[in-house]
Amino acid sequence: MKKYTITALVANKSGVLTRISGLFARRAFNIESLCACTTENPDLSRMTIVLSGDEYTLAQLTKQLDKLIDVKKITLADENDSIYRELLLVKVSAPANKRSELIEIKEVYKAKIVDLSPETLILELTGEPNKLDGFMKVIEPYGILEMARTGLTALSRGEKCLNDLVDYNERI
Repeated sequence: MKKYTITALVANKSGVLTRISGLFARRAFNIESLCACTTENPDLSRMTIVLSGDEYTLAQLTKQLDKLIDVKKITLADENDSIYRELLLVKVSAPANKRSELIEIKEVYKAKIVDLSPETLILELTGEPNKLDGFMKVIEPYGILEMARTGLTALSRGEKCLNDLVDYNERI
């Protein structure tokens, strides 16, 4: 199965996320990652949805999403022409005798220490998902106590903007 990243501009109002996630649930498709935020236009939100499936699944979901009145524009992120990022916060066991090793690892990955206590560190790392996965594998032996990941977000490179493709008076 292939992973697809869909970016969508949707109306920034209550219930939109519920309707979109309900569409996936009714068709028994799993959302692997979902990131939603407001945009520079207060009337719109951007959603980045990662799903696994075949081209038929992708076609069915994009057709169904396009039928929702609150969905203004849908595009498939181009793997070669988009920037993908994710944020990771991870709390790791860091007793005094292991702390210097963890600090060396965080330097290699360009992570930040955002909290320090006598027995733990909270590290922050932003990057492509495979970088975050690699970081997690390296620090796993130290004892991961807790972690949170934002989910993938993506923007196309260059001057192409999803917002440019939307007629704001249309479907509002």
